[in-house]
This record gives sequence, structure tokens and C-alpha cells, in this order.
Amino acid sequence: MDKNLVEYAQQFTSPESQILSKINRETHLTQTYPQMLAGHMQGLLLRMISQMIRPERILEIGTFTGYSAICLAEGLTPPPSTLPFKGRRRGGVIHTIESNPELESTIRTYLEEASLEDSVILHIGDAIEIIPAIDETWDLVFIDADKPNYRNYYELVLPRVRKGGFILADNVLWSGKVLDLPLKWDRDTRGISEFNELVQLDERVENLLLPFRDGLMIIRKH
Repeated sequence: MDKNLVEYAQQFTSPESQILSKINRETHLTQTYPQMLAGHMQGLLLRMISQMIRPERILEIGTFTGYSAICLAEGLTPPPSTLPFKGRRRGGVIHTIESNPELESTIRTYLEEASLEDSVILHIGDAIEIIPAIDETWDLVFIDADKPNYRNYYELVLPRVRKGGFILADNVLWSGKVLDLPLKWDRDTRGISEFNELVQLDERVENLLLPFRDGLMIIRKH
């Protein structure tokens, strides 16, 4: 998108909260690949989607520095003491999985500053091993991790997404590389292309590939 249009869109978008602005700034100062951060506009989109769904259980695959987890947490079902009506017995929780143990301290620090340490459960390790061990039914899943495993993550989580629940997958346009035949060594592009094709042909779901930022696949389970 034209840079001027992006700047215009940002001008007419609600600003980041103080904690998200801090994470954004410090991630760009300290991390080797800060572009992995969800960022302001995508973070706000994730927050609004979560607020529309009002999920009780969210799974995030790929925490990085915690920006997107905090955005998603703003839509969680509140605990019973704050609900204005009866019928819900528990507050919402996010399970988020990060493969890099060096980020654990940073993530936990930001979660505490956002007062979300009780709402966000952080898992450090291999998501392929961790996901089956979490005994939950998911209202919302956000996939933003290693691209060759997108198909595996999708197949692992879909059976445990409730009917009518959603899966969001980031980077599904992969800087436009999906338009070309992937090189043999380019496992990332091949992984994204295969994931997109799998979802498109999957009769268990309906899907929208949204050309926003680097592409966001929105998937709803029938």
C-alpha cells in the first residue's frame, strides 16, 4: 500500500496504550527481528476481533514479546464478579506458546505491567508438543509462528476449536512470495502456500484471506 495511505490510516486509528507503545519501542530497540511484532494497526485489529467474539479460551502460537497476547486479552470474557448477568462461571484465559526461552523474562515482565499475569498462561517450548497437552476447547486461535509448521498447527487445533470458533493466521501473503513458485530451499514460502491451499479446500471451515499488512487469514469453523 502507498506509504502516504498507510500514514493516513494510522492518523485516523486509535492510538496505542502506554504499555503497548512501550513494548513496540523496546522490541525495536532490543530484538534482532522487530518486524515480527504485531504492531499498532494489526494489534488493534486483533483486539477488536477478540472484543467482538468475547472468548473464554484463546490459544496463541508464537508470543514473541507479548504485544499480540495483550491485544487479544482485552476481549476476554471477564471474571464472574464483574459480569452484569448470570450464566458464566469463569473468566477468560489465553494460553500463549513461545519457542524461544530467552524471551520468557521479557514476556512475563510486560504481562505483569499490563496486570495480565493471571489471564495469560505462558508456555515455553515446542508448540507441537505443548498444544495436545492443553485440555481446552478454543474460541479463538492465533497462529503466528514458524511458517513450515502452519499446516501442523492448524490440524492440531481445529478439532478442538468450538463450532463457530475462529482461527487467525498471520503472514499468509509472506511479502508477496506466495505468488511465485517456491524455491526448493524456501521452506517458509512453501509452508505458507501449502497452508493457504489446505484451508481453501477444507470443507470444515469458511475463510477470508484479508490483504492487511502481510496477510491475515480469518477462518471460521462450521
